[in-house]
Amino acid sequence: MNRVPAPLLALTAMVSVQIGAAVAKTRFDDVGSVGAATLRLVIGAIILALVVRPRVRHWTRAQWLAAVLLGLALGGMNLFIYVAFATIPIGVAVTIEFLGPLTLSLAHTRRWRDAVWAALALAGVVLLGVGPSAVGDVGGVLAAVLAAGCWAAYIVMNRRVGAAIPGIDGLAVSMLVAMVVALPFGLRSAAAGVIAEPTLLVVFGVVALLSSVLPYALEMSALRRMPTRVFGVLQSLGPAIAALAGLVVLGEALSALEVVALVCVTAASAGVTLSSRRGAAAA
Repeated sequence: MNRVPAPLLALTAMVSVQIGAAVAKTRFDDVGSVGAATLRLVIGAIILALVVRPRVRHWTRAQWLAAVLLGLALGGMNLFIYVAFATIPIGVAVTIEFLGPLTLSLAHTRRWRDAVWAALALAGVVLLGVGPSAVGDVGGVLAAVLAAGCWAAYIVMNRRVGAAIPGIDGLAVSMLVAMVVALPFGLRSAAAGVIAEPTLLVVFGVVALLSSVLPYALEMSALRRMPTRVFGVLQSLGPAIAALAGLVVLGEALSALEVVALVCVTAASAGVTLSSRRGAAAA
């Protein structure tokens, strides 16, 4: 995996996450949004723990703290964004969620060009805020904003865990922590849905692989080889990918204003990527 370019790993992770989210939303009627998030985290955590079998016996206090904090960020991010998905289109929710990495990129920027691209992405988010989907459901928007804060924390802690703990042992433990965070909120609805329709375990097994196990492992590998600032703005491709997944899988069409907002965010991502390449070439 070290031979694969870090940006390609990040892009693959984003595509996988959004396809998994769209598939999960098709079963919200069976388990609810929080139940769906819980099933995704439980199955994903179990799969990753069985495959990785993390060796934690000799972990230091700092390593445990980093893994737990990453797990808290993961749990909150999954729960809040799935609550948002229940009432607003996936593309809209993910674009609002981008406020997290966008703020992070602004906080870490050292070149005026990156600030310009981040400002363009922010303009897209503002346009989206006055769009019909955002105005129509304040609760969904608020949940997406909370997910944004968790996403920023996830980026920071993912890089810290990747640097402090070899391999993906830290991620496996963090997934277990995220599972524990979700269980009190979604266990009842998830269990009721699975008892009524056991095949949901297969569906959410696929969702867990697409939305948790694969992308988190790819992102951790990518973050080891690219700056947090660049990764955060590169994530702005997520809304466009989410909108496409929502359209193809769920038939969620966006308004013209929302499409313009997504174009702004995507253009900002392309701009910062090109800017980073030029900076690397000059160096």
